[in-house]
Amino acid sequence: MSGPGRSIDRAVVVACARRWIGTPYRHGTALQGVGCDCLGLVLGVWRTLYGDLPEPVPAYPADWAEAGRSETLAAAAARHCASVPVANVRPGDLLLMRWREHLPAQHCGFATGAGRMVHAHAGAGVAEVALGAWSRRVVFAFALPGLEDAA
Repeated sequence: MSGPGRSIDRAVVVACARRWIGTPYRHGTALQGVGCDCLGLVLGVWRTLYGDLPEPVPAYPADWAEAGRSETLAAAAARHCASVPVANVRPGDLLLMRWREHLPAQHCGFATGAGRMVHAHAGAGVAEVALGAWSRRVVFAFALPGLEDAA
């Protein structure tokens, strides 16, 4: 484990995310192999890479984005990660997606390369999937702290 400020290889982020594959979907949870939602996946990977979370995560209902109408998830990511142009996404980058064009981003996952991502989806759990139709939903991308390429 390394704290923010240390370098982390992109392949390590992808490997950490892939270790969650097969975890059942459970809203508001972040327990590898037991259950998580998309944010739980991100929080679990963060804890593996950095230890403690950088800020508390409040409880959130499933429809939080529809109710709030603000870019809460993107704002939180921007406080701790570097913004990346969506067109320049690389393996290990955090992806934020909108379900509908007029709603804030409320879904997230990790780019794994070759047009693929790992994410947690209701009814499917954590899986690695082709971005395909998801790519049009990606509206924000972020590089985790210290993310770099293999030497």
